[in-house]
Amino acid sequence: MNYLIGAFKPACNVSITFSDGKTRKQVPQKKENGQTVLVPLFQSQENIAGKISIEPFQGKKMYFDRGNFYDFTSLVRELDVPGDIYERKTYPFEFSTVEMPYETYNGVNVRLRYVLKVTISRGYAGSIVRNYTPQPSINNSIKMEVGIEDCLHIEFEYNKSKYHLKDVIIDKKYGSGDQASRINRIGGQYHVETETLAKFELMDGAPVRGESIPIRLFLSPYELTPTYRNINNKFSVKYYLNLVLVDEEDRRYFKQQEITIYRLQETSS
Repeated sequence: MNYLIGAFKPACNVSITFSDGKTRKQVPQKKENGQTVLVPLFQSQENIAGKISIEPFQGKKMYFDRGNFYDFTSLVRELDVPGDIYERKTYPFEFSTVEMPYETYNGVNVRLRYVLKVTISRGYAGSIVRNYTPQPSINNSIKMEVGIEDCLHIEFEYNKSKYHLKDVIIDKKYGSGDQASRINRIGGQYHVETETLAKFELMDGAPVRGESIPIRLFLSPYELTPTYRNINNKFSVKYYLNLVLVDEEDRRYFKQQEITIYRLQETSS
């Protein structure tokens, strides 16, 4: 796979080819303009290797007074000594067991990206990082209660508190609204961005004492990411189940429970 990086004032073409580009999985990624492109998928501790090609346009030459560099996250390598380039030149590169502890994330107010960048004047090729988590050894159930004084009492029981991205949230409701939301907490000024992911009405009217209502919420239709906690002291992404009971006078009784979302290793078919 080749990534063309243009817009250089001494005009040239720069392309980056990954050594395993033909076999590496690609996933769709939305750009800032709303278009979707395919980018390579990496995990933490993988090797990043390939070739970088620099080719001046016909009749042009390029002079570099500081040499050429490529870098990945905080890793930097020098490609060549300062000098002129009159024709196409190709440079191999490799970063071994690159530490990428956090997943790629694209939110409204914050983005987390890993970039392989060739520095001549400016250019980069993006990629997506996904880190997988094994099934948690401890996954406690959740019990929640919401009620109206001595009038009504409803219990909610979830079978676990940690879910993978394609999991199903299973709830027994004993007894009336239910919703799931994501909250992004950003920066030192503690800016909070809240997004309601799913909202639906479970029942209308007075429940019968002892009645049990099974509920299933499938997570796979929603564009979720794993839970993020204090990424580089910049932002967190948390998920909550919000339970709302509304009485005849439109008064709302609210209960909130945080859950954990993680990415489970995909099995090849």
